Amino acid sequence: MYQVGHYGGALLAYAPVGTAVSLVGHAEVAIVSGLVCVGLSTLPDCDHRLPLIDHRGPTHTAPFALLVGAGLAALAAVLVDAPSAFADAGFVSLAFLVGVVSIGSHLLVDALTPMGIRPFWPLSRRRYSADLTTAANPIANYGLFGLGLVAVLTGTALVVTLG
Repeated sequence: MYQVGHYGGALLAYAPVGTAVSLVGHAEVAIVSGLVCVGLSTLPDCDHRLPLIDHRGPTHTAPFALLVGAGLAALAAVLVDAPSAFADAGFVSLAFLVGVVSIGSHLLVDALTPMGIRPFWPLSRRRYSADLTTAANPIANYGLFGLGLVAVLTGTALVVTLG
């Protein structure tokens, strides 16, 4: 999929997380985390610019999602000055989750295309594809973006209603 489709997929995947974080009283953290999630959602496509790395190769795998999650968690552990160890662990855990959700959403969106993904590489070379749409399909890309916006707006309405 293209950039806008990946943004939509990230919004769609992150909306429940952001809603939950907002409902427990951390709306600002939810917003920043959502921006990070969307910002990282196209990271796997850095393989277009890396020599000797196939597109939809190592950067389109579950291990890469875990690596990004661990990297964000490490960054949060260094940067967050929480008032308690419990809060600090919560922020670090959220950072890990944001990294995994961001890359995971990219993988799920790319799995909609005929090319698919090999999420368990290097353990398995099996390719997974729903073969629903081509990556270049503007209806699919903008449709995903629209669904992502609806999910975020629904979560926001829920927070306003319950919060």
